[in-house]
Amino acid sequence: MPALINGIIMAYWLFKSEPETFSIDHLKACPKSTDSWNGVRNYQARNMLRDQIKVGDEGFFYHSNCKVPGIVGTVKIVRAGWPDPTQFDPDSEYYDPKSSTENPRWFVVDVKFNQKFSSIIPLQQLKMLPGLSQMPLLRTGNRLSITPVTKEQWQIILNL
Repeated sequence: MPALINGIIMAYWLFKSEPETFSIDHLKACPKSTDSWNGVRNYQARNMLRDQIKVGDEGFFYHSNCKVPGIVGTVKIVRAGWPDPTQFDPDSEYYDPKSSTENPRWFVVDVKFNQKFSSIIPLQQLKMLPGLSQMPLLRTGNRLSITPVTKEQWQIILNL
């Protein structure tokens, strides 16, 4: 559920990335600690990037497909959905020949590093916390790289 902060409706998200590909440390090292969340090629996640994620929203940065998957920090959305430039680049692994500048298929948001936690919050710990059972990340079969997080779930995790 979105929160009202200073008259602005704000939502919370979870962004998953493999740390070998793009980690929270990679984001922090980018110019202005900001980069586009690109390469998403799932229509459900694309729709969130294009239609729902807004400037000012916040997200957890989650390392996936690694020895200890879990939440490693937070990010802030600094630019709302815009066409993913990698879809137009024939040299990119994310190139989509069916996409055009007039009718882009794929979108990105720009995220800015906010904080890195002193230690990872492992997936196994998240699974045991009361109040998180309905979190999409914890549902069997959920493989989306971007998922919504409720205000209550956000607070439970931040209070650890």
